[in-house]
Amino acid sequence: MSMPFGYASPEQIMRDRAEYARKGIARGRSVVVMQYADGILFVAPNPSKALHKISEIYDRIGFAAVGRYNEFESLRLAGIRYADINGYTFNRNDVTGRGLANLYAQQLGMIFTESIKSLEVEIVVAEVGETPNDDQIYRLTFDGSVFDEQGMAVIGGQSDAVAGRLKERYRDGLPLPRALDAALAALTEPGGERPPSTQLEVAVLDRSREHRKFLRLTGARLERLLAEAAAAAEQEAEEAPESPESGEEGTAPAGDRTPPTAPEGDIDTGSPE
Repeated sequence: MSMPFGYASPEQIMRDRAEYARKGIARGRSVVVMQYADGILFVAPNPSKALHKISEIYDRIGFAAVGRYNEFESLRLAGIRYADINGYTFNRNDVTGRGLANLYAQQLGMIFTESIKSLEVEIVVAEVGETPNDDQIYRLTFDGSVFDEQGMAVIGGQSDAVAGRLKERYRDGLPLPRALDAALAALTEPGGERPPSTQLEVAVLDRSREHRKFLRLTGARLERLLAEAAAAAEQEAEEAPESPESGEEGTAPAGDRTPPTAPEGDIDTGSPE
């Protein structure tokens, strides 16, 4: 049977849509969402004063996104309507980060499979709990896939590289200044300069606050926190142990060094078989 003119297989169509969405998302700057001692921290380079990548959805739920602003803004508004209706109709405790993540997954998945153009967005829904073990961070991709992240999430831009740098600095229970320093270090290219406070968007979900947990950090408060983060970075650099150089005290003599072993346990001589 002959194929109709212009035919493309469903697999090819899905691959093209996914590639299109990935390219659009990669053009944006990365956003970091991570736990700290008292809640969840959001950090995004954003020179715009009018357009926000980080927003509040409900009392204890935050939203972060990268990609096309008009597309993820419509998702944010849909999430707010869902939260308001369910919180008013039933109970405020019925509005959860997991429920919002499922809502967004359904919308993104339906658009990806049924529309000609997929949404060029990647989002994070985070909910702060009474304890760090109750915190939830969900990362959603353009095709509706949901990832339950543990401790941190990075979306947009060079997310793999940023996540790699963040993992090197991330620790459970970091105070806010150290957590902010770790996020900024991850978002900054090696050897590059960190963005000034006027080009940063920073917010927290602070579990110690009454009622509304979301707090946007701007102005003098952000400047003070950045100064504390810089001081924390200097203190961490001073506390880091220096690696001993060859020939100095504490290094094993060359003759006492054991040869490396291959994965199978055999001695790896470095020569071909």
